[in-house]
Amino acid sequence: MLQDSFGRKFHYLRLSVTEACNFKCQYCLPDGYQGPSESSFLTVPEIRTLVTAFARLGTSKIRITGGEPSLRRDFPEIIALCRNTAGIKTLATTTHGGRLAKDALIWKEAGLDQVNVSIDSLDPRLFADITGQNKLTEILKGVDRALEVGLKVKVNTVLLKGFAGKQLQEFKNWLVDTPVTLRFIELMETGDHPQFFNQQHLSGLPFKAQILDEGWTPVIRTQDAGPAEEFHHPDYAGRIGLILPYSKDFCSTCNRLRVAANGKLHLCLFSEYGIDIRPWLKAGDVNALMAHLQRLLGQKHATHYLHEGNTGATSHLAMLGG
Repeated sequence: MLQDSFGRKFHYLRLSVTEACNFKCQYCLPDGYQGPSESSFLTVPEIRTLVTAFARLGTSKIRITGGEPSLRRDFPEIIALCRNTAGIKTLATTTHGGRLAKDALIWKEAGLDQVNVSIDSLDPRLFADITGQNKLTEILKGVDRALEVGLKVKVNTVLLKGFAGKQLQEFKNWLVDTPVTLRFIELMETGDHPQFFNQQHLSGLPFKAQILDEGWTPVIRTQDAGPAEEFHHPDYAGRIGLILPYSKDFCSTCNRLRVAANGKLHLCLFSEYGIDIRPWLKAGDVNALMAHLQRLLGQKHATHYLHEGNTGATSHLAMLGG
């Protein structure tokens, strides 16, 4: 089992397979993707070595992220590879949802269990303003299609001052009949966008107090759960989740590690640097990689330092998929 010096065990791997994305979200890539080409990202054999090593060390959940992972033509092959690795019980991905209506069944048949879709507004105009893409209707059809084929669906929306207000109520109205988990995520500062953070950051704590007053009840966390606090209500088909990275003790339940598309291990989303493990991936030696990963866990800190304004090496969220 992968365990750090603070006794935290890591059952959950977030694996980025590309940094590329064709959306232009204001809080991530407002000028579009301008990074390295696809040829520099992890190959399928490297991913196989990585996933096998993590699974043998107790990882039971993998989330395939980007950038936008569906931009890789071999994305279904990567899903199947992870699904067929002994020890992996839950397989998820995070997507902007642009290909979801078309490909949900393909991903399900390849072995995907869950999809997280980024939807920052239910107003088509605001959605286009935030993402640079006028595709809200298509993405909502994708959510319906994902539910239809049997995928568990979570929807991510970033809390922004300029787009909050009545939108929170619109999202709750949507949950009355829509069986998804809607996770409100506090905007996190990154190296490229400190000014946007200062202009738009909105604490989720008042919203948490509000939904508790409305009768929403906390859901018990599972071993491989992500960072969200989830809540349910008998009058709603869907659930609400809150991801509050600036809250006290946010890091105490950390159970996830991240590997970037360039083969660097990030012990935290906001680590000061990524640790290059690609030589072990290229060599294909699973046992050597396992031993190396266990040594590296001793370097993990007790917390991120976002509350001190330290964003580490994360210049934008497309690097690691959040």
